[in-house]
Amino acid sequence: MECQLLLTGLIVITACSQSLFASDSCREEVARLREQETLLMGQLQKQELLLHRFRLQNQPEKHDKPMSDQSQDTEYADCSQLFSSGSKSSGLYRIKPHGSPSAVTVYCDMSDGGGWIVIQRRVNGMERFNRSWTEYKDGFGDMDADLGEFWLGNDNLHYITAQGNYSLRINLEDFDGKQRYAEYKHFKVANEKDHYRLSFGAYVGTAGDALSGSYQVGVSEWASHQGIKFSTHDQDNDNYQGNCAQEDKGGWWFNRCHSAHLNGMYYPNGHYSASTDDGVVWYPWRGWWYSLKTSIMKLRPVGFKIDPIEDPNAVPLRRP
Repeated sequence: MECQLLLTGLIVITACSQSLFASDSCREEVARLREQETLLMGQLQKQELLLHRFRLQNQPEKHDKPMSDQSQDTEYADCSQLFSSGSKSSGLYRIKPHGSPSAVTVYCDMSDGGGWIVIQRRVNGMERFNRSWTEYKDGFGDMDADLGEFWLGNDNLHYITAQGNYSLRINLEDFDGKQRYAEYKHFKVANEKDHYRLSFGAYVGTAGDALSGSYQVGVSEWASHQGIKFSTHDQDNDNYQGNCAQEDKGGWWFNRCHSAHLNGMYYPNGHYSASTDDGVVWYPWRGWWYSLKTSIMKLRPVGFKIDPIEDPNAVPLRRP
């Protein structure tokens, strides 16, 4: 049905465009059909992704490892300790950060030098990120599937970053296949009592320094995310007279409101129009009105060095 509508729209658009003196009604019809085409293309893409996920879920897992296979004699505080102990495959592991009341399952990315805890992944728009305070506190989504999207949880972010000096690396990709990154040292998230207040240090990268708002003179007062509390649609902690999380449809460290918002609405074509800049945004690279295809946020201790000592007992719960 979608393909028939797309074909009909293309025929009408072609017929109208062939006339140099197209009527106003024809122009309006072309605009309407192009908008419908964009919507249908997005629906088709989501259907294809759902089909792909269904096939993955129904395939036998050749590399599944039960949780008990990971060494129970040693508690690892993060993915860097696992990597240094010999676990070189990306996948699910159990860690127990200092101060955490219990162990937590995390996705360890052993690329980019290894030892990264992935705290956020956006790749296809399958997961809804306009969530409540409690959902962001506890975490949500699917970190298991290859195309799974998730947020690790603000409590976990606090426990991880409170135990040492961590770098945040953000890998971004647009719909043209271009990739950029941003990295911040001394990344910390406060506890819930302080509304998961954000702090971070020096920036390096190719995507531009969106978090500090230093990309343009005079905007950091409202655009900087330094020292900013976390907000959701049901708990407004921003510096804006309205509710940034409600307007921009996702939980984040909003000031008035943002120059970076990686938990926004997922638009399947990059460029978008909306009442607010509510996409997956990294302003210094693609601006407010371009929603990125991929966002991956991950943590690793500053100055991490590979330890040659290997521990064969530490294996991932699941390999991709």
